[in-house]
Amino acid sequence: MLNFPAGRLAYGIQLPVQSQSTLYAEPWEATAGPAELLAVARAADRGGFGYVACCEHVAIPRRLAGAMSTVWYDPVATLAFLAAATERVALLSHVAVVGLRHPLAGAKQYATLDRLSGGRLILGVGAGHVREEFDVLGADFEGRGRVLDETMEALKAALGEEEFPEFAGERFAFSGLGQQPRPVQTPRPPLWVGGSSPAAVRRAALRGDGWLPQGDPREALPDRIERIRRLRAEAGLGAAPFTFGAIVEPLYVGTPEWEVGRRTLSGSAPALAESLRAYRAMGVSQIQVRFRSRAVSELTDQMDAFASEVAPLLRG
Repeated sequence: MLNFPAGRLAYGIQLPVQSQSTLYAEPWEATAGPAELLAVARAADRGGFGYVACCEHVAIPRRLAGAMSTVWYDPVATLAFLAAATERVALLSHVAVVGLRHPLAGAKQYATLDRLSGGRLILGVGAGHVREEFDVLGADFEGRGRVLDETMEALKAALGEEEFPEFAGERFAFSGLGQQPRPVQTPRPPLWVGGSSPAAVRRAALRGDGWLPQGDPREALPDRIERIRRLRAEAGLGAAPFTFGAIVEPLYVGTPEWEVGRRTLSGSAPALAESLRAYRAMGVSQIQVRFRSRAVSELTDQMDAFASEVAPLLRG
């Protein structure tokens, strides 16, 4: 099972282009497509990035389209496309709204992705927040938290080593149904939980193999990390591997010659590394980075600079 152990600071990246929320998409992404996605994935692969990530929405209602846009590539198809063009980088769904479909159907998709990629899947899951999306698919929006809890347990069974997995829950049950291919990872691929609500933090602690906070400021992380550790210890899970993550501030390696925004961390490699090492001191073992850019070439240049100049200093 893929794991980013404590004491080190791995780094991954959310892919551009595949989701174009106005919260983070750069203007150049609007006309970009497969070629740009390939360029970024290959830069991540050669630069030692821990993962590339792709998030999920099936459909966006008109009331949210202005902020979220309607551009959301399917995560399984996108990550499978990029798996064939990369060798080492892990493939993270950040996050898949797995409660929108039967867990056996989801397990088939993600087990196939793990098999085709040689064991590089990290299955990040979340409860979702768009009511219309649930309604049109006949899924339970009001009970989505409880559905996610059960879906995670069903996925653990379905993605395990048994060819004929068994599960019996309140909503889902399966037995005697063979599923191939099996994932490469044993006993199964990791499940990371996205979200920063009290329910999501508890879900990550008790049901997940990792936590993907959503936009938490630095100062909020230590208390939530400590809560997860406490919950896991109380449940007898303290010795099991667990990956704590963080989404860091936007970055720009060097001195920008354009306005990158007041929240962006910019400057020399030593200065950036010193700032980012604070996450490791909190107990974070993987950070998700994002770089300000005006074109895909500037983004891949930033990724290369980070990998060659900043990343080596994160280990010290």
